[in-house]
Amino acid sequence: MVGESSTEPNGRPGGGSAKERKSFLLRLDPAVHDALARWAADELRSTNAQIDFLLRSALADAGRLPKDATRPRGRGRPRAGD
Repeated sequence: MVGESSTEPNGRPGGGSAKERKSFLLRLDPAVHDALARWAADELRSTNAQIDFLLRSALADAGRLPKDATRPRGRGRPRAGD
């Protein structure tokens, strides 16, 4: 209903724990997706990681990146034990 706040399984309103990741469907023009995929490959990232990187950069540039946002995982394969 309108006006009701939603809560996540962890009880926090609208948020999530630091380890949870939100999933959602994103519809893109095929040419835009192809350009993102090429750019991601050039930077040794997955397309998903490239989109995350670009969104974080845009939020930071606009002064809207939340202070409690988790840092993205580094590039490449995780080290053994990570």
